[in-house]
Order: sequence, then structure tokens, then C-alpha cells
Amino acid sequence: MPYLYRDPKPRPPALPGAARATHSSGKAYKELKQECLRRGVLFEDPDFPACNSSLFFSEKPPIPFIWKRPTDIVKDPKFILGGATRTDICQGDLGDCWLLAAIASLTLNEKTLARVVPLDQNFGPDYAGIFHFQFWQHNEWLDVVIDDRLPTFKDRLVFLHSAEHNEFWSALLEKAYAKLNGSYEALKGGSTIEAMEDFTGGVGEMYEVKKAPDNFYEILEKALKRCSMVGCSIDTSSAAESEAKTSFGLIKGHAYSVTGIDEVSYRDRQVQLIRIRNPWGQVEWNGPWSDNSLEWHSVSPSEQRRLSQAALDDGEFWMKFEDFKVHFDKVEICNLTPDALEDSTAHKWEVTIHQGSWVRGSTAGGCRNFLETFWTNPQIKLHLTEKDDGQDDCTFIAALMQKDRRKLKKLGAEMLTIGYSIYESPGRDGHLGKDFFRYHPSKARSKTYINLREVSNRFKLPPGDYVLVPTTFEPHQEADFCLRIFSEKKAITEDLDENVAIDLPEPLNPTPSPQETEEEKQFQALFEKISGKDMEIAAEELEYVLNAVLKKTKNIKFKNLSLISCRNIISLMDTSGNGKLEFSEFKVFWENMKKWINIFLQFDFDKSGSMSSYELRSALKAAGYQLSNYLLQLIVLRYSDEQFQIEFDDFLNCLIRLENASRVFQALSVENKDFINLNIGE
Repeated sequence: MPYLYRDPKPRPPALPGAARATHSSGKAYKELKQECLRRGVLFEDPDFPACNSSLFFSEKPPIPFIWKRPTDIVKDPKFILGGATRTDICQGDLGDCWLLAAIASLTLNEKTLARVVPLDQNFGPDYAGIFHFQFWQHNEWLDVVIDDRLPTFKDRLVFLHSAEHNEFWSALLEKAYAKLNGSYEALKGGSTIEAMEDFTGGVGEMYEVKKAPDNFYEILEKALKRCSMVGCSIDTSSAAESEAKTSFGLIKGHAYSVTGIDEVSYRDRQVQLIRIRNPWGQVEWNGPWSDNSLEWHSVSPSEQRRLSQAALDDGEFWMKFEDFKVHFDKVEICNLTPDALEDSTAHKWEVTIHQGSWVRGSTAGGCRNFLETFWTNPQIKLHLTEKDDGQDDCTFIAALMQKDRRKLKKLGAEMLTIGYSIYESPGRDGHLGKDFFRYHPSKARSKTYINLREVSNRFKLPPGDYVLVPTTFEPHQEADFCLRIFSEKKAITEDLDENVAIDLPEPLNPTPSPQETEEEKQFQALFEKISGKDMEIAAEELEYVLNAVLKKTKNIKFKNLSLISCRNIISLMDTSGNGKLEFSEFKVFWENMKKWINIFLQFDFDKSGSMSSYELRSALKAAGYQLSNYLLQLIVLRYSDEQFQIEFDDFLNCLIRLENASRVFQALSVENKDFINLNIGE
């Protein structure tokens, strides 16, 4: 499936203002609701119908689910009952603990919660069976409208539900997120930080607990004070260990929320504690400082109240921070701003965003291990001009996100393994070629290539110009991506593949030489033989001679040149407008074709007779064309085969169309650089 983005220019971050309506009708939530109230009907969402396709894409429901509205399940349904709290999140029969852990963290910040879950919704007099929620996606906020029909079994909600049976905000939020991603099944398995970013538009950072800095307690304390969202998990060594329960009551491969961190006075010394929540709403840590442990007997009742300590089987528990570091492996933090948690100073961050695509055969070059294609990946130039205050370096965060992979699960898509490398710029504009990467090491890179939705890292580099190359690990893997650059001082970014330029030599105007060479005599004889008495070549005659000559040309693979292609050649070379080629016009074309054959052979590196589509950028540049990634992707989709190879007839067709388009482009002095698209993408 092609992934093509027309606008890779850097953009400012999305403002937390009005979210874009996403309903297929084009109507916003309020308009849809008023329409239902006016007609006296309850809303039914055609975009996410109450049927099996909204539940699962790879299987049938294991039991017969019945879709019911809250008003059909309980007598007095409430949207939010007594405030939205973390106890409102209890996992159902869906493997989306990562999402639920993020929702639990969301409840700790009222302002952030109110953005995702608009609070002016209820089951009161203006109830119309319609609700809406807002999510951040790839630099914009989306308003997702749903009806309130929920999957049930025996009048109980099947998936996420509140501990209070008549409270429904959390179940409806899960449904809206399922709609955003295509189905409930699409929510199976994931990283907590993915949902955290969708709730905030923030930037994520991941810590390996065993390798965390010495001040890790202070980092987590600062994160929670800044209303960052924090999750944690325990690694598994095999699939069999997934959701296996340890002897201490912890679940492996399970997403937990960090909901608090504090110190408590215990036997005349201060003990560092951390509060964790299991989204199941049950199954807790049973070691020291657990709900019913003896340690609490030595803590005053007032301290226990301050810490909200209660011996309830609600999935939430305290544990000693040292024990946390022993038993947990990963911590994910989603910062609402990119301020370093190691730093005590808040900063104003500059943010720019690039949208791009990896497309097979043109811009999906894979990582540096694949040098022959690595250079074809998109390239973003980064100008670091101002040092951090009081520092010699410039700080920035590069966050690379692959887009819509969860939504594409039903088509067999999985999260790709992604990362990026950063190189010092050689000081010239334009796409860097293979030889640059062959001889220049990277200055920085993402810590690892990993199959997460987003890879982000913090860097400190001296002022200067750099080139960031976002890639998948393997070549030929397709996806759209969003690259966010956060910098403490203003950093200027530009896409090195945006410009379209045409640098063609002046058309040849051959003058007769004093004495004809043997080659010219043979060429004249060939022309007379083809053209006949009128001494002009029509499209049908050109088709015959070109196919005859090119099929005999050594070292190139050639299928066939069509009559339409030959008419395009004539329209390019015909200066008289009679639809035929005179001898001088035919000779100019013949010289051009010999030049194009030489370019083709030059970039047929394996001497197979065909050219790799990844070399097309360089071949076209040698012919006088510099194309943007978007135009290059279109050409490759049009002219390459399934093995990403281009034979000479396709290369010739491509050049003829480019030549025709460029002549019109130059004649009209059109400034729209995508104009060339009119002739190459058909």
C-alpha cells in the first residue's frame, strides 16, 4: 500500500484549541446532537456500527455480545459519578491494560482529563445517545463522536468498566479510542506511552529501571508534580510468561500506572515509597508496605490518611522504592512539556514537525546496515544556531513516530522497527548521496531500533548544521511517519527533499559538418529508409525503428515502447507542429537517447540490464531533474516492477514525460513545483 504525503514542510505544533471534527457526515458533535434532539431519536453512529466488525477483525466474538445503551443496563446511569478517578478503570475481557494504565494516569490531572473527556456530557434531559472525546494524532487534535451502545453479556459490560456499575465515562472513552483505531481488537497489546501521548500531545521518554540514574526517585517525583503521566512494567523472557503472576503478586508483561511517590516516617527514619495501580482493579503486591503489611502498624493514622492508604483490594498499592527498582524493569514517562526531569529549571520549548513517508522502491532505504539504499531515506536538515543558556551545546529531543499502524492491524500491519541517525552536514544543500554515508560516521543516533510507535531521545550537540535520517530497520518497509523536533532554543529545520529543480542543457541545434562522417552517413541512410518519400517520421514509423534498435542494444533490458510513447516523443521534438519528425529533429532525439542510455548503464550498478529504483533519484539528477520525495515516490510507483527494478523502456518513458512536462512548466513560468505531477503520475 503506498504511503504518500504531499506536504513535508515543517509545521508548528498543534494548539490545544478546537479539535477537528472527524465524523463522516462532516458535522461536529453539537450539530449531530441537536439534530437528534430535534428529530427525537437516539444517535446511531454509522462510522462505528454496533456489529462484530467494530469488535474484532480476525475472529468472531467468543460469546454472543449484545450492544446496549447505559439506559438499558441500569436505571440511573451517570457519565461521571463523584469525579473521574483511577478507581473508575477496571479492565474487562480485552488485552488493553496499556491503555487502561494511561487512563488511570490521566485522572491525576484534571485539566488534561477535561481536554480528553469533555465534562459537559451527561444522561440528563438533553441526552441524545451521543458522546465525544478528543485525542491527539500526529500534530492535531481530533474530536471523535460515538453513540453510547456498548458490548455487554448478561447485562454486564464486557470491556472496560467502572467499579461503580452506573458510571460510564471510562467505558465510553475506551469505545471512542477503539473507533479511532478501527476496532476494539486493534487495542490488544501496546505501550502505555502511546496512549499517554494521544491524551496529551506530549513527548515520551523511557527508562530502564536497572540502568536508571542515581536520582531516579527525584526524577519520578518531579514527573508527577509536573502532572506527567507515568507507567511501569515487568519484562517477560518468553510469550509463556505474559501475565504470569510472581510470588509477590506482580504480573509480568502487564502495564501498571504510577500514581504517587512520597516519603514516610518509619521507626525514626524516612522511607521512600511509590504507589502503583493495577488496571485490573485487583491483584496487588504482597511484599513489604503492601496493603495489609506489618510496616503500616508503625505509621501514624494521620500519615496513613495523608498517603490515602487503605487496605482495599482495588488494585492500588504502595511499595518501597528500593523494592520497586528490584521488581520492575521499565518506566514510561509522558511529559506534557519536554523539560528534562533531571533539570530543576523550566524552559520554553520550540517545536517543529515533519510529516513524511517510507515508500518501497524510492524512500524506504532501511538503516545504515544497508548502505546501498540507506541514503535514499528522507533527510531533514537541522540548524542549531543558539547555545543553551550558560552552556556550550544545544539541547533538542528528536521524536520519530510511525503513523496509523494500529489502525492498519486489520490489514496485517504490525509496528515496524524504527530509529534514526544524525550526521554533521557537509555544508551543501540537496539530498546526500551514498558516498557521503560510506565515509562519514554519525554524530548521534537513537539509542536503539525498536518496534514501538515512537522512538525519542534527548541530545546535546554543538551549534552547527546536521542532517537527521529517519529509517525503518529493514529496507522496503512502508509507513508514514511524523518527526517532532523539540529544542530549548530556536532550531531551524528543512526537508532536504522538498525542492524541485530542472537543469536541462539547451536543446541541440545540429549544424551540418563540412564533411560527413561514416556514422552520419549510416544515420542519414537509416532515416531515409524509415521515413520514405516525405522524409518525415510518423509515430508508427518511430515505434517500429525504436523497438527494433533498442531490442538489439547490448546490456539493457527492454520490453516494448508503445505507440503512445512515440507520440509523446514526437510532441516533445516536433518544432514545426506537423506531428512528424524531420531529419534534424530525429537527430536531436537520437543524441538525447544515446545520452540517456549511457546514464542508464552508469546507474545499473550490478550490470543486470535494469536499474534499481533506489538509484532513480541519482539517474534523474544526472539527466537534469531534481525531484521532491513525493514526485519521486509517484514515479517509482508508476515505472518500477515488484522487485524495485526499472527497465530501459520505463526509464525512457519517464524521461520523455518529464521532458514534456518541463517544457510546459518553463514556457508558462509556473511556480507551482508540483505541476510536473500532471504528466508523470498518469
